[in-house]
Amino acid sequence: MSVVGFDIGNENCVIAVVKQRGIDVLLNDESNRETPAVVCFGEKQRFMGSAGAASAMMNLKSTISQVKRLIGRKFSDVDVQNELKKLPFETSEGPDGGILIHLTYRVESHTFTPVQILAMLFAHLKEITEKRLEMPISDCVIGIPSYFTDLQRRAYLNAATIAGLKPLRLMHDCTATALSFGIYKTDFPSSGPTYVVFVDIGHCDTQVSIALFEAGHMRILSHTFDISLGGRDFDEVLFTYFASKFKEQYGIDVYSNIKACIRLRVACEKLKKVLSANPEAPLNIECLMEEKDVKGFIKREEFEKLASGLLDRMSITCNKALADAGLAAEKIHSVELVGSGSRIPAITRLLASIFRREPSRKLNASECVARGCALQCAMLSPVFRVREYEVQDIIPFSIGFSSEEGSICTGSNGVLFPRRQPIPSLKVLSFQRSYLFHLEAFYANPHELPPGVSPKISCFTIGPFHSSHGEKARVKVKVQLNLHGTVSVESAWLIEDHVDDTVTSSNIHSNIDKMDAECAASDMVANGVEDSTRAQSKSSHASAEGIRSDKVTRRLEIPVSESIYGGMTEAELSDAQEKETQLAQQDRAMEQTKYKKNALESYVYDMRNKLFNTYRSFASDHEREGISSRLQQTEEWLYEDGVDETESAYTSKLDDLKKLVDPIENRYKDEAARAQARRDLLKSIVDYSKAVDSIPPKDRETIINECNKAEKWLIEKSQQQDATPKNMDPVLWSSDIQSRKEDLDTTCKHILRSKASSPNPEKSGPDQHDTSSHA
Repeated sequence: MSVVGFDIGNENCVIAVVKQRGIDVLLNDESNRETPAVVCFGEKQRFMGSAGAASAMMNLKSTISQVKRLIGRKFSDVDVQNELKKLPFETSEGPDGGILIHLTYRVESHTFTPVQILAMLFAHLKEITEKRLEMPISDCVIGIPSYFTDLQRRAYLNAATIAGLKPLRLMHDCTATALSFGIYKTDFPSSGPTYVVFVDIGHCDTQVSIALFEAGHMRILSHTFDISLGGRDFDEVLFTYFASKFKEQYGIDVYSNIKACIRLRVACEKLKKVLSANPEAPLNIECLMEEKDVKGFIKREEFEKLASGLLDRMSITCNKALADAGLAAEKIHSVELVGSGSRIPAITRLLASIFRREPSRKLNASECVARGCALQCAMLSPVFRVREYEVQDIIPFSIGFSSEEGSICTGSNGVLFPRRQPIPSLKVLSFQRSYLFHLEAFYANPHELPPGVSPKISCFTIGPFHSSHGEKARVKVKVQLNLHGTVSVESAWLIEDHVDDTVTSSNIHSNIDKMDAECAASDMVANGVEDSTRAQSKSSHASAEGIRSDKVTRRLEIPVSESIYGGMTEAELSDAQEKETQLAQQDRAMEQTKYKKNALESYVYDMRNKLFNTYRSFASDHEREGISSRLQQTEEWLYEDGVDETESAYTSKLDDLKKLVDPIENRYKDEAARAQARRDLLKSIVDYSKAVDSIPPKDRETIINECNKAEKWLIEKSQQQDATPKNMDPVLWSSDIQSRKEDLDTTCKHILRSKASSPNPEKSGPDQHDTSSHA
């Protein structure tokens, strides 16, 4: 068994697995450790990962990339609109305000949601994993940005479900990085906690987290982020600079040509990497557009000046992380810098000035998240034994609940799950209600959210139910903030007191709801909400005094239904699974067709070579001419009418060729097999002739006669075969010799075995006699 960690980046994905010997990062089909996060719809099949990236330029409008930026977002968001301007595929607004992706596939118009595209990517990563591990997988942990909302987290879970995966946890990227850093560290001081800053500068975002480490324990103190500040934004600075320069110098508008934009962005990304190691760098692109070659040049100082605004934003994010954690820079033990955009020297200098420490690069910048997720999956899975290590994460947003009567809050902060609440967390709310009611979950402080995100999360319907006395009854609702960071109502139940004069206090308290005891620390005060702690203490007090009571408590389960704002319904999820299955079957059919076509093409070239070399003496002139002509016809068909045929057509052509070639191939193969079979038969004849010395005369004569017959038959048949030309079917096949040997073995072994098992030493078999003689 193996457990898996997935890091889904905006550009690339990484797969890490835990095996008995440790953590491995899996290679894809191209033997690369990173797989492009690309789904390309070709003419008749989908290409994903590396194949999708290779096919992108030929299928620009049907190649979907950077889908991570679209998950769980509204089409009308300003940030989303800015994203879509850079992407070549067609989009529109869905009925729920989400994003719909439109493309043509198999001569039909198709519409997909970002969740479906992400599911295709998950399915591809699952396929790579299963191929490398040679076993099916389902349990996994998936890395997500800390700024993901409840809707985005649920979108990831839905995409994984469509792909046939079972996420044990959605883990924040920096938390996964911190786990892969801390679990192996044994040099943490025992005098107090160690504070480490993790700065993850990805392709499209920046995340900063501060973690507290102690022996066998890590706790996240703060998560801060800038969702629109990543490596690509530094690329965009260069892109804008050179696009403007080329317009002045060459009179070309790069923005008007999609392919030119893509090529210039790729060149700018390479240029940024060169500037990370060199003080200056040139940029040269042949035939960028309008058949014009372009040249450019920039110094690192110029680049850093152009990117000064981005560096200022990064400084704000880092300082906010310190403030949220309540730490001064002097308290920081180390700064770990990871992510694909972390190699810019100006960023390193900036972090050193903020945290008073030189950033470290001890972790693999591209693989640390996937490795941390794989470790967490092993810790959550019953399959592996991992040493005890506690991982405590927090939620970066405040979550509130409200009912028809107003907000539900704990304490003075006015929210149910305040910002930096540990996950998972559980609350039990008590209400006085007489009929069905609704609970709304929402983000209590919208300013904490990324721009354009709706504060609404979900609506829960509690009921229907009826109080037996027709008045308000006590209803308890269990609310959970789970490991994924999503909030939900786990269950609800009705508490009713019934009069029973015969019940004593000991009986009463044996029936009191056990859920109260589980959540005795929860303080609930709001509209009609009862403090479950106080209720628990009252019942405990009554129990302690042993007072006789006439009431017994009964618990009745209440149905709970959930409606996620912008989320997928069960029917939509089922339809998406069915569509993914259908598309996967089409892909497999196309792969099988290509395999059969390639097999036919290879057979044509292979047989043409062998026909006039290896098989030359085993084929007559007439056979060679006929087969050669048929091979030529098949080759012409492959490159003309057979370019785009069905699997059965290629199979039929291959079978027809094999009917012609197989007789010749059989003659060639049987020559070597026949010589070996002759040697085997002659060896058996000699062995049996030597083994007859100590057996009775009658049995000895039987074996010698059988050996003589076999030898005579072999000589006669061999003479006939030697007189037969090689280009004719053999008179003596190797299978004939093997059959004759099997008959001889059956007869002789039966006689020798029966004599060897005789209890009389004088009549014992030749094998036993030989053994004693050698002894």
